[in-house]
Amino acid sequence: MLLLTPGPTAVPENIRVAMSEPTIHHRTPEFSEIFRQTREKLKKIFKMDEVLMLASSGTGAMEASVLNLCQKKALSINAGKFGERFGKIVKACGYELVELKYEWDTPANVEDVLKALKKHKDIDTICVQICESAGGLRHPVEAIAKEVKKINPEITIIADGITAVGVEDINVEDIDVLISGSQKAFMLPPGLSMIGLSKNAINKIEQGGKGYYFNLNTELKKQRQNTTAWTAPTTLIIGLNAILDDIFSIGLDKFYKQTELRSKASNEALKGIGFKIYPKVPAPSMSAVYHEKADEIRKILKNRYEVNIAGGQDHLKGKLFRINHMGLIKPYETSWVLNALELILDELGERKYDGTANKIFNLYTKERF
Repeated sequence: MLLLTPGPTAVPENIRVAMSEPTIHHRTPEFSEIFRQTREKLKKIFKMDEVLMLASSGTGAMEASVLNLCQKKALSINAGKFGERFGKIVKACGYELVELKYEWDTPANVEDVLKALKKHKDIDTICVQICESAGGLRHPVEAIAKEVKKINPEITIIADGITAVGVEDINVEDIDVLISGSQKAFMLPPGLSMIGLSKNAINKIEQGGKGYYFNLNTELKKQRQNTTAWTAPTTLIIGLNAILDDIFSIGLDKFYKQTELRSKASNEALKGIGFKIYPKVPAPSMSAVYHEKADEIRKILKNRYEVNIAGGQDHLKGKLFRINHMGLIKPYETSWVLNALELILDELGERKYDGTANKIFNLYTKERF
């Protein structure tokens, strides 16, 4: 079965092998060295002053970031399930919430954010997804952060990059917190999250930190010593260290370009056979496609062509399917999916199969991978 859901992504065989070695105790010099190497490599990916690793899913990193860095009131941008989740986390942490809501296909507007800041002058934190994966949407996070910092450089920008880090070259100049997770572009099983921190965020965390398990001040002190405050997910960190070596052997710029090209070529191929790309501004991490028979298409794709892709949620349930582009995906794998989708449209009586999808995909990718 070809796994092409936008998380969890497929784990490469060599990484599965690396994680199958005998378990190392997390309080040993051997593991501390692996931990040190992994942190240094992550800093190159995040391009930030510090990077923390937590034994949690991405949601744990979202909660830890809000808990430790929000002071009183947060502005959350909600254009999908994960923007909605940020709002719920803010409330659960006991902070006041201002929420900007958008349709799931619509990116946040910079002016809306600035108006909210003028109206609520006590907002100290902004929470936003770089990619809202519920609809495959790319928010203009860098533009929002830049304008917000002009008004008040002390406002903390928390960016959920769970389906963006390792996918594209993110401009972190005005971002204070950048979150990622193991099961996306890093091609690992779920259970490890990462948080990149700016100097501004570090200063705020060092003033105290909040919570117990998710106290980032406690964690920061320990991780600077190449260990963790609590039990480390050793196997996942070993796997992360190995996959980062693979990524750097390709070269970050080339890795990002491959993802961007795969995404653009797929979207053009899908449009070429009559599909509608759902978001107004698609993120490169996935192709999110609107179709009234999305669930039927997914079922045929899985049972007949052995490809597992993701569906939609809430009001998009049964009307959306999402194809992953994160990580190390061979061109022939994406080509297989696109060809299968064109065959399915023929079976459903929507258009005659003529190989258009692969013609377009190959036109965009020929000699570029």
